[in-house]
Amino acid sequence: MSGPYLIRGSVSLPEAELMWRFSRSSGPGGQHVNTSDSQVELRFDLARTEALPEVWKQRALERLAGRLTGGVITVRASEHRSQWRNRETAAVRLAALLAEASAPPPKPRRPTRIPRGINERRLREKKQRAETKRGRSARDWG
Repeated sequence: MSGPYLIRGSVSLPEAELMWRFSRSSGPGGQHVNTSDSQVELRFDLARTEALPEVWKQRALERLAGRLTGGVITVRASEHRSQWRNRETAAVRLAALLAEASAPPPKPRRPTRIPRGINERRLREKKQRAETKRGRSARDWG
């Protein structure tokens, strides 16, 4: 593996808490396609982990509730023919998923007023357009 996978800041995925499972992958293959276990399934126990701060963990548990099975998040990767590359892909995908799920909520939008000049200009242009269209009517053409 290429080292610890950073979630955000100094928080990373602990290697000891990652559970790997390998199986035969569908899709393209070479001579030993039926003997190599290249599909990767990566599982991470989100409910029991101590690696994430408590606030992040609660946010992630709420946001990923539909994807969790008994508090465990599962990510699969089988795009590559190499198990090694699939491992990398799965770990990066899990880190990105956890980073997005544990991110703080966006700041609420502060409503702003439309400046009076902009509103007046819009109404003026609207009237001008109406005049142009009214001038095209065929009722005065003899």
